[in-house]
Amino acid sequence: MKAKQSDRTTPGRIERVEPPCWWAGMNTPLQIMVYGRDLKGSRVTVSGGGLTVRKVTYGDSPDYLFIDVDIPGAGAEGRYTFEITKGGDRRSFEYEILKRRRGSASRRSYSSADLVYLIMPDRFADGDPSIDSTPDTAENANRSKPDGRHGGDLQGIIDHLDYLVDLGVTTLWLTPPQLDDEPEASYHGYAAADYYKVDPRFGDNELYRELVRQAHRRGLKVIMDAVPNHCGTAHWWMGNLPMKGWVHDREAFPASNYRLAALTDPNASPEDFRQCYEGWFAPSMPDMAIENPYVLQYLLQVYVWWIEWADLDGLRVDTFPYNEKYAIARWTRMLLDEYPNLRIVAECWESSPAITSYWEGASPNADGYSSNLPSVMDFPLQSAFSSGLAKDSEGWNDGVNAIYATLAHDFLYADPLSLLIFLDNHDISRFADDLGGNVERIKLGLTLLATLRGIPQITYGTELMFRSVDTSLGDVGARIDFPGGWKGDRRNLFTGKRRTKKETDVYRHARKLFNWRKTSRAIHRGRTMQYLPHRNSYAFFRYLPGEAVFVFINGSDQPRPVEWDRYTERTAGFTTGTNILDGSTVRVGRELTVPARSSLVVEFKKQ
Repeated sequence: MKAKQSDRTTPGRIERVEPPCWWAGMNTPLQIMVYGRDLKGSRVTVSGGGLTVRKVTYGDSPDYLFIDVDIPGAGAEGRYTFEITKGGDRRSFEYEILKRRRGSASRRSYSSADLVYLIMPDRFADGDPSIDSTPDTAENANRSKPDGRHGGDLQGIIDHLDYLVDLGVTTLWLTPPQLDDEPEASYHGYAAADYYKVDPRFGDNELYRELVRQAHRRGLKVIMDAVPNHCGTAHWWMGNLPMKGWVHDREAFPASNYRLAALTDPNASPEDFRQCYEGWFAPSMPDMAIENPYVLQYLLQVYVWWIEWADLDGLRVDTFPYNEKYAIARWTRMLLDEYPNLRIVAECWESSPAITSYWEGASPNADGYSSNLPSVMDFPLQSAFSSGLAKDSEGWNDGVNAIYATLAHDFLYADPLSLLIFLDNHDISRFADDLGGNVERIKLGLTLLATLRGIPQITYGTELMFRSVDTSLGDVGARIDFPGGWKGDRRNLFTGKRRTKKETDVYRHARKLFNWRKTSRAIHRGRTMQYLPHRNSYAFFRYLPGEAVFVFINGSDQPRPVEWDRYTERTAGFTTGTNILDGSTVRVGRELTVPARSSLVVEFKKQ
């Protein structure tokens, strides 16, 4: 493979030590990767008492060592000196073992009681214009380029945390904050140049940790976007890989076939199977060979380190099935061995509920495979949201029937409450684009997002019906800047300055639903009973003993009556409820009509 860049070492120096530090009392074993000129054949010792060098492995490159270290447990905190000797050459590095936070292993994570808000830091708010471009990174800021860097950063997110709290958000998902140093389109963060370093155009590692602290003070959780499948061509090791089989390199650019069906198909060609996970996701994203035990350990430690160091509350895993599937299952299992309550939700981008359910860890797959994942992203339901609400249709699989039919596949999932549900995200078109900017239909989608089973996730600005700057640009056009996040912006949608009437209408609808949702046990963990759609209207209940939420979605262009007689099995024992959207009292059995393209949400509780 022809490397994009070369990373030459300096004689007599240790260039890198990863992970940068570790903690006493961890279940995850420590394997330190050391990089420097001509380390092969060196002897490694550690002084300071407590730590033991159990094993030293030399890379295929002479410039790498892998040091397996035994840590006796709590009480081993302190600084240690590792000495590396070869002939007359002696080098050393300091390494710190830290004290672990109380209760770190048993940390709680996000759940179906939460609302996840997805932010692309570069597109959200520019809190520190002085770092929009930096001398040690390849791409400078240029807001006029749709796929360029625009200057958003971590400070910009900190500055607007109160906006998110007021909206009803409880959890933040940031696209990867680590350094992405590609010369173009580096803003998204998915092509890591350094797994342990925050991109300096976002801030630094300490500012990332401060963002988490500030979020926690406001009752917000933070999850990291993990990318074990690929790094970037600008990664520091690409000019001198540690060993053969560190990345998949079958051709000059061995593209994936992107067919997840090949990974679940019992009749798939072995070559199709391999090409899906061994192929590169994009030319700028070398495919990590996670089935290599050293790569697996490296990528495990990366995310254990970030969880521990920044005090994170969970992970979202990018392109999960594009990893070798048995190795990524081991990676997931080892993370959960360290953090048993951690929520890990994975991107398994597939419109088939059957294939999506295959990747849910508890699914009873015929081949015995388990990903060990607690949660997956519900792409089939997202597709149904967009197609089902886009127009008034009473077809068998059209209109709200599409949503009903998708939810009817919940028998495939071991735990439908664990699925991450969403109207859109950073990789697909904006929900408002799919619905042609129709306010009423957008509000229907927000009602469904707030009330259906699963963990709801909203993309930044969907609460304000953000639309693409240019739909022909695909996801690039959808990743717009949040107006008001940059000094000099004509409008400030964070504060409401110059919001349009339509934006205000959608925002108020979302805010009311999301804040109410925080208090509803029936929504968080209740069962679902849905009713066959009729004339493009759709009704369902979320319920627990003694309480229920009734949701009526009228997707048609005509008013539709609530036919109470259809719902007696769920309304029995209730006489009145509260209309969440306007605060009025709703009486069971009393005539009630839901206007065209609008929704009704009624909360019932037994006294």
